[in-house]
Amino acid sequence: MLLYTILGLLIHLVFFASIFDIYFTSPLVHGMTPQFTPLPPPAKRLVLFVADGLRADKLYELDENGNTRAPFIRNIIMHEGSWGISHTRVPTESRPGHVALIAGFYEDVSAVAKGWKENPVEFDSLINETRHTWCWGSPDILAMFAKGASGNHVFAHNYDAYSEDFGAQDATKLDTWVFDNVKEFFHAARNNQSLFSKLNEDKIVFFLHLLGIDTNGHAHRPSSREYLNNIKIVDEGLKEIVSTLKDFYGNDGKTAFIFTADHGMTDWGSHGAGHPLETCTPFVTWGAGIKYPQKVLAQKFDDTYLQEWKLENWKRQDVNQADVAPLMAALIGVPFPLNSVGTLPVDILNSTDLFKAESMFTNAVQILEQFKVKMALKKEATLPFLFTPFNSLSDSKQINILRKARSYIKQKKYDEAVSLCKELINLALKGLSYYHTYDRFFLAFNVVLGFVGWTSYASLLIIKSHCNLTRGVSKEVKKPSHLLSCSFIAVGVLLALFLLIQACPWTYYIYCLLPLPVWYAVLREFPVIQGLVTLLLTFPPSHFVGYLLLFILGVEVLVLSFFYRYMLTAGLIAFAGWPFITPLWTRAKSTSLSWIFFCLLLAVFPLMPVVGRKPNIFLVVGAGLLVLLLSLFVVTSVLKRKDSLVSEELVLHLLQMLSTVLSICVVYGTHNSLLKKQGLPLINQVVSWIILASSFVMPLLSPLILFDRLFSILVSSMSTYLLLSTGYEALFPLVLSCLMFVWIHMEQETLPQSVVFCKQKVSSIQFTYNTDITQFRDLYLDDIRRAFFLVFFLMTAFFGTGNIASINSFDLASVYCFLTVFSPYMMGALMMWKILIPFALVMCAFEAVQLTTQLSSKRASLVAQRLRVRLPMQRTRVRAPVREDPTCRGVTGPVNDGR
Repeated sequence: MLLYTILGLLIHLVFFASIFDIYFTSPLVHGMTPQFTPLPPPAKRLVLFVADGLRADKLYELDENGNTRAPFIRNIIMHEGSWGISHTRVPTESRPGHVALIAGFYEDVSAVAKGWKENPVEFDSLINETRHTWCWGSPDILAMFAKGASGNHVFAHNYDAYSEDFGAQDATKLDTWVFDNVKEFFHAARNNQSLFSKLNEDKIVFFLHLLGIDTNGHAHRPSSREYLNNIKIVDEGLKEIVSTLKDFYGNDGKTAFIFTADHGMTDWGSHGAGHPLETCTPFVTWGAGIKYPQKVLAQKFDDTYLQEWKLENWKRQDVNQADVAPLMAALIGVPFPLNSVGTLPVDILNSTDLFKAESMFTNAVQILEQFKVKMALKKEATLPFLFTPFNSLSDSKQINILRKARSYIKQKKYDEAVSLCKELINLALKGLSYYHTYDRFFLAFNVVLGFVGWTSYASLLIIKSHCNLTRGVSKEVKKPSHLLSCSFIAVGVLLALFLLIQACPWTYYIYCLLPLPVWYAVLREFPVIQGLVTLLLTFPPSHFVGYLLLFILGVEVLVLSFFYRYMLTAGLIAFAGWPFITPLWTRAKSTSLSWIFFCLLLAVFPLMPVVGRKPNIFLVVGAGLLVLLLSLFVVTSVLKRKDSLVSEELVLHLLQMLSTVLSICVVYGTHNSLLKKQGLPLINQVVSWIILASSFVMPLLSPLILFDRLFSILVSSMSTYLLLSTGYEALFPLVLSCLMFVWIHMEQETLPQSVVFCKQKVSSIQFTYNTDITQFRDLYLDDIRRAFFLVFFLMTAFFGTGNIASINSFDLASVYCFLTVFSPYMMGALMMWKILIPFALVMCAFEAVQLTTQLSSKRASLVAQRLRVRLPMQRTRVRAPVREDPTCRGVTGPVNDGR
């Protein structure tokens, strides 16, 4: 059984790794030729302002008095430049957003392995193509572009990483630091001839990364006074920098300005997913080469922003975030970034029609170059008779479109040329997507084939070992025919040669060859399959259809709960009715009432909001007080006992109660300190880490009595969970654990007396592990229900207070008792531990259920993993002789018959 467990773990790791090879591979290719517009650019220099975490609505909207928060930007919109919304893509994080802005492509997910900081794949960017670039801002953002730039023409000036403190007194200092250093830089340049000469060259970029708004948003929410005031400070800083640049360059009209953001933010200060509040960022541009404001009578957009912002008469020019990179390249006349997939927004340019047409032509050729390289790479790695080209953009069509566009430019039909280039860009982008996902179906098919095979084999293993379906079949194990094994070997060799010829990555061999041994193992169990079919044929059709419908309904509820959290509520309400359709209501009425109460109470949590809610520290404190109250009841029961271990157990309970009290004090004290902008007190931080470390040790010191151990795990986990909570979710693991305690009692009540010869009281069962599986009974139909309950409760643990598929469902303020300085790995680890605590509580409860129902852990786990192929099993069957355990502790089970 250990071998099967290890094998299953390895196979599931392969399945997990396949997700990245199928869906999250790098979109980058190399070997393209740089492309740039062969005409003089309108600007000699460009200034890029990126306000990290700035939402479009918070910049453009008017306050409660009808006044703008950003008068300088508002003036630009109405008198000097163009404006709109820059639409970002998931993941809405700082690094992917900046890569899209400056390099023109959307970041691949492999970058998350390095915390969005360093470059897992080297890429070209606008900064790499400039003559000189000066950057100011966060070390996390500036470093990746400085490292990726060739030569020594990028000069980065950043503050210390420890300045990025969410609990700091004033996060606006991150932005004022940038503005002050830029002004000092230009002041010093007047007395530095070498620097002065560099600053007066063309093709230069100034990049100002402004992190204060993002930091204040995380710490205080986007609707807070701090966030909104930071917008005003940024607006004033922009005005000063623009004035400084105009003075330095004598107002020569050769400077272009772009102001935007990398991502937005939810109402409760998080980002990363695809909500419009996260993906809609401001885009304002003015200066050299930028069209002046255009007044219009009406505009058609799917949203109502124009009316809300009182900007319905000023033409709005929306762009995709990646479009900013080719725009900046065209403005200063540098080659477009090689991997850019952005489309030049020519309607924003204030230049000649010839320049627009030539720039658009360059943009089309640059993206077409990527398409050609990607197609060539895929064609080289595919057998000629298997290669299926992208028919919408054949070689002849490429030549015809380029020739026709060039002809239009020569004939001065610039609008037609621009339109034709846009068509070519759209086709090339579709082609890039086609070749990027070329192997997706092939890989997905093989992975699904392997997964179905492993599921089938595990199911057959359960049936063979625990259900006696093969008792009518000869016990002599027949060796599989040589023809079967030789056939699988031949298929494997041919498949390996096929992959070798196509020079596929080594991971492809694993995904494609894995199904072969798995399905070979399945076909070896033909007698079991034969016995299963025989059993199914003996079932009354009505029973079979009923089980099948129940199976489909249960699986559908589990699947839908991934997308709709309220399905968990529906499932818990259905669970509450379980005692009424079984003898439980008459056999254990008080336990059944407790089950109904806690099911309905837990059903409330999936209906609670996860995005947009405000922190409520009093609910966290209340949850801690409830834990203390429960601990007092346990301490009282311990004091009534008269044995030698009472004193040790009492000391442990008191220490855990002290840990809970400290957690309450730390949470309350940290909350008040952050409200006063005094940062995270060092003593609170130290105590938090000590409580976290002790939560792993204290449960190991508790007695082995089942409920004593479970309660110790609960209290230790709650001490940590309180430190990671900001509101109602602090009550969730407590309610979940209460339901788990009741579940343990309910499951023992469901056991027939004929199965359990010596049923113990739950309060006396030892939480120990017995490796002799013959001490345990075989599987019954109720065990499939228990496995379904386990999976459902795990889903509830994961999705009860948030969506684990989107980290922005969890408040970043949850980790503020441990640290407030930005650290993606540490913060992510703490958030994951918060998610896993309810999961651990459910798993501990299920282990207790296995002990109380005398079921092998290995067997139950296999059933839980194979719910997709649950099989109806007879409740009444021939039972093995039962023996009594003289100690009445372990339990009873079939006599070892030598299997």
